[in-house]
Amino acid sequence: MALAAVRGDKTINEPAGLHEVHPTLIHSWKKQFPANAGELFAGGTKPPSADHETLQTQLHEQTGLLKTGLNWLKKSGSLG
Repeated sequence: MALAAVRGDKTINEPAGLHEVHPTLIHSWKKQFPANAGELFAGGTKPPSADHETLQTQLHEQTGLLKTGLNWLKKSGSLG
């Protein structure tokens, strides 16, 4: 929301109402954002954890199965 406030493409009240946040908070975040933006991006990226890699592998397998099933349905004429 701070980034949207800095951009200025909407009034402060629009995102405040949308996210149910008081406009004063958004004004405060808007002032703090330029001074602290470097800290947001200074950390770099973390190496993926083992849990993340396991989940990613499972999702790739599931995607492959779904694509295979979809192709089979298309070839058999059961799907459009």
